Amino acid sequence: MIVPLKKTRVAEAIADRIRVLILDRTFPAGRPLPGERDLAERFGVSRGSVRDAFRTLETIGLIETRHGQGTFPKELDVHRLVAPLASVLSYRQDLQDELMDVRRMFEPAVARVAAARVTDGILAELEQLLDAQRHKLKTGRSAIDEDTAFHGVLARATRNRVIVRIMETLNDLLVESRKLTLKQKGRPARSLKGHEAVVAALRKRDGEAAARAMRRHIEQIADLLHHSIAG
Repeated sequence: MIVPLKKTRVAEAIADRIRVLILDRTFPAGRPLPGERDLAERFGVSRGSVRDAFRTLETIGLIETRHGQGTFPKELDVHRLVAPLASVLSYRQDLQDELMDVRRMFEPAVARVAAARVTDGILAELEQLLDAQRHKLKTGRSAIDEDTAFHGVLARATRNRVIVRIMETLNDLLVESRKLTLKQKGRPARSLKGHEAVVAALRKRDGEAAARAMRRHIEQIADLLHHSIAG
């Protein structure tokens, strides 16, 4: 992985290469990265390019400089890894479309499984979130926190830790698009109705109805997001 680079955008290429080496733990957290001079020689680039790459990686939170000790990879964290992509998603229609495809495939299936495994305690949590959404809707306040939490609690209803982690990542990626669409007139009310339909199906333990309700909810969001970006 550490060979001379021939790309024109050298600093960006170096940052990408170091990021991969951090992710596969070639450069583990707790141990300093090789110095600028060492990396410059190994990549076949200038020290200035390595320094610019370090600045990029520090900005997105993958490394930190400790005075007198060196530059260290940070402990890997889902929020830190997806934050830059979440910002890009807010203005890249092609990526938004692909993320929405993921939601269409994933979230109806989550709702279906949740209907079979949901507990009374989880239903009570979902009802509390719906009440909070209703209250904020009446008072004209943003319910983005409740909107995000709803999908997280629904994932917990599956009692599958992998699904919970995937949903956490999706929620992180969806922050910008939620901010965009929840500002649209009528969107908070439609979001509430979508959530109410899913919960109604969960109460009946009807997996197919829950999946259909979630699919309709996501399609409405996709339509609103498309018009937000197009406008």
